[in-house]
Amino acid sequence: MILPTPSSSFEASPASPSTQKQVKPLGTGRRKCAVARVQLIKGKGRVLINGIGGGFYLQENPSYLQAVKAPLFALAKEDRHDIVARVQGGGLSAQAQAISLGVARALCKLQIDNRRPLKRQGLLRRDPRVKERKKYGLKKARKSSQFSKR
Repeated sequence: MILPTPSSSFEASPASPSTQKQVKPLGTGRRKCAVARVQLIKGKGRVLINGIGGGFYLQENPSYLQAVKAPLFALAKEDRHDIVARVQGGGLSAQAQAISLGVARALCKLQIDNRRPLKRQGLLRRDPRVKERKKYGLKKARKSSQFSKR
């Protein structure tokens, strides 16, 4: 079988820097009902969540802010990347942990060498705990009405 030779119209021309898109690593993180889509952009360590500054969105809670930036601190890259996240569902704590997982996954896509230190600190593990569903005949998932002898 003879393969056709590529003509000039099929040859791949090198893309110029202006036509190449800057690839932004995207990571998805989940926790309880919260889902976060995270982009890392070269910057100075700022956090933007749903178009609002990270500190204001997370109510200046230091533990939430620390959770969001934990993957960057683990790699000592806290001043090299800006975090842009779109989050929905869950509460603030779940959203902060979802963003943290998304940042860790995006850092792994950015450079494969980042995976080992992040995995060692447990930042790539999704927390599987979710709210237990309510069962019929009970008031909550496990709470029942008070037992009456008579």
